[in-house]
Amino acid sequence: MTSPAPDPVRETRRKREHERQAVVFGLLIAFLLLAGLAAAAMYSGAISSPFSRPIYTPVAEAPQPEPCLPQVKGQPDGALPVPYSKVKVRVYNAADGSSPLASANGDELSDRGFDVVDTGNWLEKLGQSEVRFGTKGITRAYTLAAQYPDVRLVLDDRKGATVDLLVGEEYSPPLNQDDVLLDAETPMKDAEGCVPASEITPISQVSLPKD
Repeated sequence: MTSPAPDPVRETRRKREHERQAVVFGLLIAFLLLAGLAAAAMYSGAISSPFSRPIYTPVAEAPQPEPCLPQVKGQPDGALPVPYSKVKVRVYNAADGSSPLASANGDELSDRGFDVVDTGNWLEKLGQSEVRFGTKGITRAYTLAAQYPDVRLVLDDRKGATVDLLVGEEYSPPLNQDDVLLDAETPMKDAEGCVPASEITPISQVSLPKD
């Protein structure tokens, strides 16, 4: 029994179907390969994903610059220290409320001649110790800050000349009196990187509640 002769039309059609299948499978494999490469690139961060949202990183607020000493008429070389007896100081513990930091520093400043008018605990904890004051108390603040090795000068919007010492958790004890670089006849030096007080936005003065 002899086999039927092959149908040339059917053979041509089958060949074309095989060719189409080969092209389809080739395109599918190429697409999968490109998708895999793109996914790997997005995972590694080489390219950004169209579905990813930009990450918002909050910018830390820059600390207030320290004010420069004011220019005093008749003192062209700069501001002189204020006599200790004319510096009214309030001393507050901004570290550990259970420790006597405020009273200890208040007693030390009183012994040096400062007019300590109040002591107590601050409303919140601070890292670095601060001297806070208004524009009328800048030279007094510098005079007080010279007693300590590391305090920040912070300008607030108070109207008077009284200054506040806030003793923070990174507290350093006052310098020995012989090491305080103040002389009644020698102008004080500006804090490094200071800015004129007129260019600084003062913080709001914080007042402790009265008993």
